[in-house]
Amino acid sequence: MAIEIEKKYRLTELEIGRLNDRLRELAAVDQGDEFEENILFFGGALDPARTVLRLRKLKGRALLTYKERFPSDSAIKHQREDESLVDDPDALVEILGALGFRPALVYEKRRRTWHVSGAEVVLDELPFGWYAEIEGDEASIIAAETALDLQDAEVEHLTYPELTKQHGRQVGDLVEARFTV
Repeated sequence: MAIEIEKKYRLTELEIGRLNDRLRELAAVDQGDEFEENILFFGGALDPARTVLRLRKLKGRALLTYKERFPSDSAIKHQREDESLVDDPDALVEILGALGFRPALVYEKRRRTWHVSGAEVVLDELPFGWYAEIEGDEASIIAAETALDLQDAEVEHLTYPELTKQHGRQVGDLVEARFTV
């Protein structure tokens, strides 16, 4: 079982631009941009309040992820995260359907990934806003947050699925947050 440790911030487009500049100033390693389609499934033994089964489609590959959030009041979140590459995402959707899981939520994301101060920093644009996440051990997260001058940034406690439920739109049985262009 893998444990993901991260802290998320809600930012404005201007703040994201400044953060990009700061990452360049620090000579952070730029891993490039990716576009994602994330499909969340409900059903089976999943508890939607704390567990997620997600199929993430990226250019040329797909990942199936199971996440389970551990209760905490801290801005730095700990959660179980197990992932596996998927060769045929369409076949996997059919398998999951046969097992009683149904797609319930879809959100798109544009992501730029950096590495700095021993942590991974991602800058995310979703149809409903801009976010940054710092992932690593707690010491690396705090070091990166300090180096990037994010100590006073607005912390976002909600997950992207929770935000999608708030800001997305109902399309048939799905809640979706997609870019219009």
